[in-house]
Amino acid sequence: MSEAAKKGSQKWIQKLVNEKPELLNLQIRRNLKFSEDENIQWLSPLKSDRYAEYRDQAFINLLDVELKQTPLAQFWPKGGPQWDALGKSSSKKLFLVEAKSHISELISTLKARNPNSERRITESLKETRDHLGSDTDFDWSRGFYQYANRLAYLYLLRKNQLPAYLVFVYFVNDLEMRGPTTIHEWKGAIELLHSYLGVRKHQLQKFITEIFIDVNDLNNVDA
Repeated sequence: MSEAAKKGSQKWIQKLVNEKPELLNLQIRRNLKFSEDENIQWLSPLKSDRYAEYRDQAFINLLDVELKQTPLAQFWPKGGPQWDALGKSSSKKLFLVEAKSHISELISTLKARNPNSERRITESLKETRDHLGSDTDFDWSRGFYQYANRLAYLYLLRKNQLPAYLVFVYFVNDLEMRGPTTIHEWKGAIELLHSYLGVRKHQLQKFITEIFIDVNDLNNVDA
């Protein structure tokens, strides 16, 4: 991307990471019970990098890690998740961020380029859901596919013994996008999603956090 986003979650995550990162870092440290001196450096989307977002091997390279046990290409075809933000802490913890500003963004369905890609994705989603102990027959490639594939990537990094964390950032009061005006609205939608996917409680839960940011706390920052 060559310029700042004009609206939606992309706009707000850019402003948050570049202009008020401590709003995000503070909640991450608090929710995950990290020490106060756990400094998080955000690697994307940076204004100095033209707000680039990363996916596939490029995001692995940006985090400067290796997947020694299960390579990315073995787990997922090209065209995988594009991360809204990526960060790394002073103790080498890795942060993968997915941001949303309205509830309809939670809904998505797998659209694979070819049967081989679809088969690999389906197999990896099944491996992930089996590891998490999902207790539902709901198809992870339908409805809430994006959330499911983010879980799969966290599973992949953890399977490779990397200290990865998945951060879901939910923006409140994005009135332009008709987004939720309360945290309660977001939590209701998230609870429904968790129920469908069968992931209310699972093995990777302690490596996932939900952050709620009011866009009014970002609006007073000049772009």
